[in-house]
Formats: sequence, C-alpha cells, structure tokens
Amino acid sequence: MTALPPARRTRRAALPVALCVGLAAALTSCAEDPDKGTNGVGRLPANEIETKARTTAKAAASVRLAGTLVSKSGTYKLNMRLKGTGATGSVTTKASTFELLRVRDALFLKAGAAFWRHAEGSDEPTEADIEAADKLDGKYVKVPQDDPSYKRLRGFTEMNVLLDGLLELHGEVRKGDRDKIAGIRTIKVSGGEHGEGGTLDVALDGTPFPLQFARGGGGGVVVLSDWNRDFPLEEPVKEDTVDYGRQLPRTSD
Repeated sequence: MTALPPARRTRRAALPVALCVGLAAALTSCAEDPDKGTNGVGRLPANEIETKARTTAKAAASVRLAGTLVSKSGTYKLNMRLKGTGATGSVTTKASTFELLRVRDALFLKAGAAFWRHAEGSDEPTEADIEAADKLDGKYVKVPQDDPSYKRLRGFTEMNVLLDGLLELHGEVRKGDRDKIAGIRTIKVSGGEHGEGGTLDVALDGTPFPLQFARGGGGGVVVLSDWNRDFPLEEPVKEDTVDYGRQLPRTSD
C-alpha cells in the first residue's frame, strides 16, 4: 500500500476539524444571549417591564410626545414638549391647528385667523368675527382660567396626566418581540392576547424609558423622546399677546 504524502494527510485531517469549528460557531451564534449589552430589562417578566417603564417615566423631568390620539371627542395630532412647570407645542384636529404654551398656570393659545373665525353650529362668521379674527392671527391669547376651554386645553400640556393615561396597558400583560425605535433597541409588552390593551416599546439601551405606545383598538400611536432634555419656557412678550375678550371657540373636530 502506498502511503499518502504528509501534505495530503494534513489537508484531509484539517477538513473535519474546520467543519467542527464551523458547527461550533453556528451553535454558539444561535445560543447568543439577546440581552447581552442591554440594560437587562428584557430578562424581566412582562408586568415588571411595564412597571419599570412607568416608574422611569414618572421620575423623568421632561419629554417630547408626538403622535396621534383617537378619542370619542375626535382625533388629535400632538407634538408637545412637556415638563413639570409647563409645556409648548402644537395640536392639530380635523378642523384646525393651534399652538399651546403653558408656563405654570398661565396658558396661552396661538392660532391662525381661520381658527378664530370658527362659529358655533352652522352659523357663518360675521364681518365683525372676521375682523376680530384677523387681529388675533398669529398672536398669543391668554386663556382665562374660568373659561370652559381652559381645563381641556391644559390637559394637553400636563406631562403626568398624559403619561398616566397613555402608558397604561389593559388586560394580561405579555412580553412581545424586540424592535428598534429611532435606532434604540426595544422590547415590546402588550395588554391582552393580541395587543388590544395597548403595546408599549421599552428601551433596552440605556435607561429603560418607554419610547412608543400604540393604543389598542386603533386609538393612535405616540412616540416619546428627548427624555430629561430640558427646554426653555417663557411667557410671550406683551407685543405678541392679545385679549380675546369673550369665550374661546371650541377646539374639537
């Protein structure tokens, strides 16, 4: 029998070794810990993830909330920066868009002339309404605290009120898929078997802030960002402020 040259024996011996190494690498890859390098929240049970996200949000100093909310009173598109002492941003409904600014208890509303021409019922605006609306166009109007609109408008500027209402899951809480929101890894937790109680994306990178909330039943989706990023809040100067002089028009759809 002719002996194999040493080089050929070496190559044949190397082939099974290479296969074993490749197989081992594949198995190691499949078993890699998905929470490696994260904040560890993904290892927690679903209800603990929800609790941690709500607790973290409640302790935050500020946040940006942007998205759509659907309610019985209409559909609202929000883009608000919120903190404990006030808020600034915009609200869009089917009928109009307006800006809100709250500095402590002082609440200001700014809108275009079309908003101020809004008439109750089917009445058309009068010439006096149109003239008054043109004067209010693009100006800040201070909302009196005894005006019926004050409480409802202020609700759009209350950080804790909005977060408490948005971040609550209903039904049995379940852990879902992993995703990314604005490049940040997240873990989903949902209320109900199919997310009918809402779905919350919680950050796996850094602080476990809630980054997105999808309300159940098509109730809208909001994105939460700029956590703890401060922003200035100042009342508008007198030159940019006018007195509406009577009850504010409704701001629903």
